[in-house]
Amino acid sequence: MKLQTKNAGLALDIKAIGEDGVIEGYASVFNVVDSYNEMVAPGAFKASLATAKREKRLIKMLYQHDSWQPIGVWDEAAEDDKGLRVKGRLLKDVSPKAAEAFGLIKEGALDELSIGYRTIETTPDRQQDGVTILKKLDLREVSVVTFGALGRAARVETVKSLVDGDRLPTVREFEEHLREAGFSRRLAEAISAKAAPHLRGEPEAKADDALDFLRALRG
Repeated sequence: MKLQTKNAGLALDIKAIGEDGVIEGYASVFNVVDSYNEMVAPGAFKASLATAKREKRLIKMLYQHDSWQPIGVWDEAAEDDKGLRVKGRLLKDVSPKAAEAFGLIKEGALDELSIGYRTIETTPDRQQDGVTILKKLDLREVSVVTFGALGRAARVETVKSLVDGDRLPTVREFEEHLREAGFSRRLAEAISAKAAPHLRGEPEAKADDALDFLRALRG
């Protein structure tokens, strides 16, 4: 099963980075409805963190959710009232990619964290229609990420994979592809929100309109 990802939408504590490569920040925040209409509940990481501690296993620190590019280790990961806070070390003396990330973080080019997880338990939010509460998550990794532009070619190839076969993606798939293609988080969310009625097949939205929307992005 492919890991799901979710960006906390918060910047790293840049001021906390030192020459030893230590960084810290929030990898996830609680009780905030995201563009997927999902909300992480307090306690969602409790069991996963307890298992990691029992097994003496550190949470992986990856670069851009790439399992082939570990860049450090998270020495601390714990829930507080706000969310999941992590503190770890970029292994810049071991990994060239970690050294690169270190420099980019210091300059502000990399400034966000994102979690890689598997969903264990969810429930509908009875107070907010259409919102899903993520009650229990299996945390696998926390990545240092950025969504800088990768150029039009990358965007075209990514969007093309959605359109082939005239299959409409889910809102989650659509936003993830946009973000992987280089769109900023805010722009990807805005585009996905605009396309959501079409992607969900709501009565007032025609499937052909959604496909035309996707094809327009291909250029």
